[in-house]
Amino acid sequence: MQRGFFLGVPGLDVAALRLKFRGSMLGTGVGDALGRPLEGGVFRLVVEQPEFDGRYTDDTEMMIGVAESLVEVGGFDGEHMARTFMRNYDPDLDRAVRRYGPGPPTVFRLIERGERWDAASRRLFGGEGSFGNGAAMRIAPVGLLYFDEPEALRKITEQSSLITHAHPLGVEGAVVQAYAVALAVKSKPPSLNPREFLEELEAFTREEVYREALREAALLLDERADRRKVVSALGNGVEAFRSVPTAIYCFAANAESFEKTVLYAISLGGDTDTIGAMAGAISGAYHGEEKIPSEWVRKLENADYIASLADRLLELKLKQQ
Repeated sequence: MQRGFFLGVPGLDVAALRLKFRGSMLGTGVGDALGRPLEGGVFRLVVEQPEFDGRYTDDTEMMIGVAESLVEVGGFDGEHMARTFMRNYDPDLDRAVRRYGPGPPTVFRLIERGERWDAASRRLFGGEGSFGNGAAMRIAPVGLLYFDEPEALRKITEQSSLITHAHPLGVEGAVVQAYAVALAVKSKPPSLNPREFLEELEAFTREEVYREALREAALLLDERADRRKVVSALGNGVEAFRSVPTAIYCFAANAESFEKTVLYAISLGGDTDTIGAMAGAISGAYHGEEKIPSEWVRKLENADYIASLADRLLELKLKQQ
């Protein structure tokens, strides 16, 4: 391999990829943990470093499960990934700390009773499935592993989403988030053009609601809109279409800095842990591990294990070449 190139991308060699894989997965955890104490709050302007104890929620725990399954199987296996989520789920700890929503535990019980891994989530919400952001919040490892294979990225993201989220808008939110991570991996700071980034995401998505939101995000960039207008236009809720574009905007508007991206994300209120996690995953994939403040990484729960999973995911990627 020519030094400085990976799959024809200038400046992207294996060493750079390792930092980006680690950055995205650690960035998920950091953004999640920063947002956890503020979840459900109203809009606020973060003017100082927020309290950070490093404890993460179900966002990062399920992201870990995605990565574990991918590396243990050597790719995607829906039954294995579902069972990995179930293995990692501790009802006592998770109710108090991880803050799982009602959907995944219900799916886990259905699977335990014999429901197929890709059918259980269709039983939720009157058979329509969830359009929440739970599939998107955990998807960074898929975006990393398939960063240079957009159709495989879409296929695996759609399949992995079905474990808990069957609604097309919940699935497509995960696809858009995974592709944002992939684009960030392929971009070398400071070369990213935020408007072109949003346009490429808009071209990739198949759902008009996401196209409209990404177009709105581009307008907000041009306007240098204040936070209240961002929340009004893009949302800060648990619905995938009201949080995935928001997280993407947080990165696009603050692409020069991981720290600015995640602090901006959690300042918007609402579902702060998930928006922080998704924004952190994208920004970490762009900037790499070294640009995440070291104090945050040191305090992050299971940081060493998350970094080792990212390394194993990269090893799997290299074996597939």
